[in-house]
This record gives sequence, structure tokens and C-alpha cells, in this order.
Amino acid sequence: MTPDQIRTVFMGTPDFATATLQGLIEKGCEIVGVYTQPDRPKGRGKKLTPPPVKELALGAGIPVFQPQKLRDPAAVEELKALAPDLIVVVAYGQILPQAVLDIPKYGCINVHASLLPKYRGAAPINKCIVDGETETGVTTMLMDIGLDTGDMLVKKSLAIGPDETAGELHDRLMVIGREAMDETIDRICDGTLVAEPQDDSLSNYAPLMKKEDGRIDWTRAASEVHNQVRGLAPWPSAFTSLGGETLKIAGTRPVEESGEAGTVLAADAKGVLVACGDGALLIGLLQLPGKRMMPAADFLRGNDLPSGTALG
Repeated sequence: MTPDQIRTVFMGTPDFATATLQGLIEKGCEIVGVYTQPDRPKGRGKKLTPPPVKELALGAGIPVFQPQKLRDPAAVEELKALAPDLIVVVAYGQILPQAVLDIPKYGCINVHASLLPKYRGAAPINKCIVDGETETGVTTMLMDIGLDTGDMLVKKSLAIGPDETAGELHDRLMVIGREAMDETIDRICDGTLVAEPQDDSLSNYAPLMKKEDGRIDWTRAASEVHNQVRGLAPWPSAFTSLGGETLKIAGTRPVEESGEAGTVLAADAKGVLVACGDGALLIGLLQLPGKRMMPAADFLRGNDLPSGTALG
């Protein structure tokens, strides 16, 4: 069997999903439809904007479907009419009901951005960095009615850099997600695909990040705050308060210094040094409301941060 003999439906929405869809297109899969979230208002003008997956699909001449709720009987019937052999799901944004999971003979295969069973859930990229993990990867899995609990198919791993941000890791995982799905298709075609059950006892959960998750507790160790900052960059961003205003920070580095947690120890062109519960954090980028994120040297030209200034 070859990829062009597999009637495939793709379901995905954000940038992360586009690499896998592009891979399926270039592999020659018979993509009979792409499902993505409805267009959403975006920007200051609140202009309706199509998801990145929709733009890619339309550019490739693939029919696009955008049901508000995939579980609606009419949407399920519309999908059945496409008669897919396989449904590939990458960050679609809707839960697939059993009626959909039962449609394709090769199942619904999800590309998940973690080494399952670790980091099930919506924000595995952010959470693994916040937790200080040094390795992660991508797993393709057969979807079931649970949350990322299905049998594992293909895994690809990579090392996480000590200063790597969630945004940077996102872009690298997007590429190996495509590679993992490419290998999964190859194994379907040559009949060598093997499903491995997950060990639930090894699982943990990575819930969707909220803005409040970015609030810094300066009594924690500098290494932990550093992981929080890079795990929430570029969104929702780590923040503290300065004179009653929200101060977002990025570009951090733990250093061996000590002082009262949350106080500025020094501030110059090299960065703003803030004491933590254990060690200190050198902050390279800072942003106040209504301003852009800027290097410490530029920030300090308009904002005085003498030693002893309290953040929090």
C-alpha cells in the first residue's frame, strides 16, 4: 500500500499543525478534507482571521470544514460522507467524540508534543520546561475517548536547552512532529505499525496555561523562576510587579548571589539582578504596560531601579 491509497482527513488549527499537514501533502497522501476551528476575531480591529491550517489547506486546494462543534450529528455525518481511512489530528482544539473515533479503519492518530505518558494535556511544551525537564519529544498515538491516553505508535525525542524557551521548543517539536507522522504513515503502508499501551502510573498532566501562571514567587530558587520564565515565553509571559504596575520579564539567567527575595541587587546594562529564595536571577529583558519588551540597558534609561527596590 502507498500513501496515496489512504483516504486521509486532517484535523488541526495553529501553526504547530501546519508542518504535519505539509508533510502529508508532500508525502502524497490522499487528503480528502481538512477540519479546523472557525475563523476568530484577531488584532485591534477584531478582523475575522482564518487559522494557519486553513490557509495552508486552501492554498493546496484541499476542502476545508469548520464546524462549531464536531460532535453535532450533522458534522459527524458530513465527516462520514468523506469516507476517510485515517484521521490525523494535531492541536485541533476540539474533543473527538466516539462517533468520530469509530469512523476510519486505521483509527484517529494524534501527534502529541510530549513523550507520553508524561505530559498529557493542552500545554506539554510549556509544562515540561517549567518543570525543568531536559528531554522531551513527540508521540503519535491512537486516540481513544480519554485525554491523551491512547496506545503509543512512534516516538521521537530531543534534548531541551538550559535556556530554551517554550517558543523555541515549539518550533523544533513542530518539525519532529512532522517526522513522527511521516514514519507512522510509512509503517501503516508496510504493515509494521505496532501500538504500545501507556503506563498510566507514569503519567502527569499539563493543563492549559493561564495568565496568572506567570506570577513570580521570588521566594523560590532562581533556577525554578528561570524555568518558569522560559516555559511561559512568549505566552502568557512571566511577570512581577513594580510600583503597582505589571512588569513582564524574559531573557533570564540564574546566578550565585544572595539577598532578600524579590529585591533588586544591581541594575546595569548587563541586566537587572533580583534576589531569589536561593540564588538570584539576572533579567535581560523587561516590559511595562503599553511598552515593548526591551533589553535591560534600554529599560533602565527610562526607569530607575536602585538597589533595594522591591518587586512582587
